[in-house]
Amino acid sequence: MTASTRPRSLTDPGLAEHYLTLIGDGDERGAAELAIALLDGGTSAQRLIVDLIAPSQARVGELWASNEWSVAREHAATAVSERVLALVAARTRVTPHRGRITLACVDGEWHGLPARMLAELLRLDGWRVDFLGASVPGRHLITHLHQTGPDAVALSCMIPTRLPRAHAAITACRAAGVPVIAGGRGFGPDGLYAQRLGADAWAATGEEAVTRLATDWPPPYVSDVPFLDSSGFLGDEEYTHLIRSRPQLIATAMSRLPAAYPVAHHYDHSQLDATAEDLGHIADFLAAALYVREQQIFTDFVEWTRDVLQVRGVPLAALRAGLRLIRDQLVDFPAAITMLDIATARVAEKHE
Repeated sequence: MTASTRPRSLTDPGLAEHYLTLIGDGDERGAAELAIALLDGGTSAQRLIVDLIAPSQARVGELWASNEWSVAREHAATAVSERVLALVAARTRVTPHRGRITLACVDGEWHGLPARMLAELLRLDGWRVDFLGASVPGRHLITHLHQTGPDAVALSCMIPTRLPRAHAAITACRAAGVPVIAGGRGFGPDGLYAQRLGADAWAATGEEAVTRLATDWPPPYVSDVPFLDSSGFLGDEEYTHLIRSRPQLIATAMSRLPAAYPVAHHYDHSQLDATAEDLGHIADFLAAALYVREQQIFTDFVEWTRDVLQVRGVPLAALRAGLRLIRDQLVDFPAAITMLDIATARVAEKHE
């Protein structure tokens, strides 16, 4: 498809790749003109969001992970898609008739575009949507609920490290008498962690959330499900220790890094900063895994990190050294040690 070709439908050959090229080049005008042409040609706003913007954004993430796109290019492409989504919203009018829903990303969750797409899908289905945006502190979310009295709260969590804050938000929403539907890959396969943390429902996709809220809401069992006892999570000694000692854990690991991984003697400031950031991610994902008592959270993260580092030319020995430096400081915590050993073994399997 050339820049002068007027698209007629989402099935036009090469359209998805053309849109990806436009957003990858930061061509906001071109991407907007393409979206307008599709809308004028009869494509519904829902299908434009679900079948073009959403999969393109997923592809953007893949291109970053494979080191084909830089962080800057990924951010620029995301910003263009956000503008296109806003344009689509501005060109559609739907009178609210279903009720009112509050939609927010949990505190610390900055991936706002997936939630914004859901907000538009819900609005197109007749909901009045209060979209609070990315990283909404729990106390502000609850204040908003008391001020507006919505029929439901939709919470988005894309990264498992935000699960402890998601748990606090879910518990507070339910205590305020507002049922919660959770979404985002951070809640695990089939929403497993959403269930553990007390969400009333979970949806794998935006379309599924729209259907669930329109046909099966509120869940009939809301008042029958007891609130989860947070002490079973927040009171866990290993999780609490890891959270409180995180700064020292990373600082100690960095001080010991050159001895454990001699190549680090030659790291420049940028490489040292990136290493400290990676060690922080190891600590955060380990804490999340301990919080919900789920090994897979940490193993998945380590395997993903292994693959990302490999395409960037970082030896697996560097990752193994980082895991070991964290492990050496947690010798008195058996659950954490077990999680680290299992994940480290998976890195070794890949190396072999």
